[in-house]
Amino acid sequence: MRLFYEPVTTPCGHTFCKNCVERCLDHTPQCPLCKESLKEYLACRKYIVTTVLDKSIKQYLSQEYAERTKTHLEEARELSDLTKNVPIFVCTMAYPTVPCPLHVFEPRYRLMLRRCMETGTQQFGMCINDPQKGFVDHGCMLMIRSVHFLPDGRSVVDTIGGKRFRVLSRGMKDGYSTADIEHLEDIRVEDSVVLRKLVDLHDAVYEQARVWFQNLKVHFHNQILQHFGPMPEREADIQATPDGPACCWWLLAVLPIDPRYQLSVLSMTSLKERLMKIQHILTYLQSIPNN
Repeated sequence: MRLFYEPVTTPCGHTFCKNCVERCLDHTPQCPLCKESLKEYLACRKYIVTTVLDKSIKQYLSQEYAERTKTHLEEARELSDLTKNVPIFVCTMAYPTVPCPLHVFEPRYRLMLRRCMETGTQQFGMCINDPQKGFVDHGCMLMIRSVHFLPDGRSVVDTIGGKRFRVLSRGMKDGYSTADIEHLEDIRVEDSVVLRKLVDLHDAVYEQARVWFQNLKVHFHNQILQHFGPMPEREADIQATPDGPACCWWLLAVLPIDPRYQLSVLSMTSLKERLMKIQHILTYLQSIPNN
């Protein structure tokens, strides 16, 4: 049994570690001991440390408290690593630079989200489901921009895509998936002639995409604007970032294609191949009458 760390006292008079009571409330808004309703306590989210008890522990159990603090810090350091034991949200496709709003309601992901915020990383991996492995071999890091907590403990999270990654190994921590990962980067094109051809391909695909987007029915056009924002501007340097132009990821997110196909494009490290795939999809869509 561990010593109290950041002890908080509930309205019904029972004391728990702050992290412990938060985890209990992830599952049910009741006191773990007496089962009294803590709905208002959960809605306020003011887990204030019980000063008298906290000071008493530090004064009379200083050695035990030092060991408990050391354990807490070690666990926090482990959770803040962005390549090992990275928390994985198994849900939907995510892409670099593209917004990804989330509704977090499962207890395991409430815990995961809280840890991402408390450790300061404010990041986690997003992958789609795989029936055999639990989640697929490639995904995208999501960076938390804001969190709006609802009174019942659920939250609406505003995230945006960061780096792509490949899964090296899988794990599990307190109910949610984790992974050791390595980040993916596009292979840079150094040859000037090859680069010129790549820029021409990019410009052609960008113009084709712009025309496709402008010609969409108003309903679909507005839906895309609402969920993903406008099409990114054409970039002067298409190799400025390790993930290539933002327009590719925006298009991949809005085009009506199967997630497995999207995943295959996400995992590519060749900008030329990615552009050709998107060009192929656009050509097909534009060939459909009334599209």
